[in-house]
Amino acid sequence: MSDLALWGMFLAVGVGTFVMRLSFVELYGRWRIPDLLSRALLYVPASVLAALVLPAVVYPNGHSEFVLGNPQIPAAIVAAWVAWKTRNTVLTLAAGMAALWAFKLIGS
Repeated sequence: MSDLALWGMFLAVGVGTFVMRLSFVELYGRWRIPDLLSRALLYVPASVLAALVLPAVVYPNGHSEFVLGNPQIPAAIVAAWVAWKTRNTVLTLAAGMAALWAFKLIGS
């Protein structure tokens, strides 16, 4: 790929990104979002977090195989249960880390 084509691609991607972000700023308040879409958008943060966290829990250290003796899976289940029952972020983190350390101690 020539230098000119490479710089052209960088420019096109930069302009595309700018236009995409500017559209949300400029069009805010001009269009009404349908209620169905508005309700669906409430679930986006949780689904993105799950998509980021689950592979790191199930496949630790970049392994591509499911390991049954992985201590991160039961620790994540404990943390999810604590989060569901208490809705306290700090307690969830503490319980999840304590469970992970306990499962690693038991497993080694």
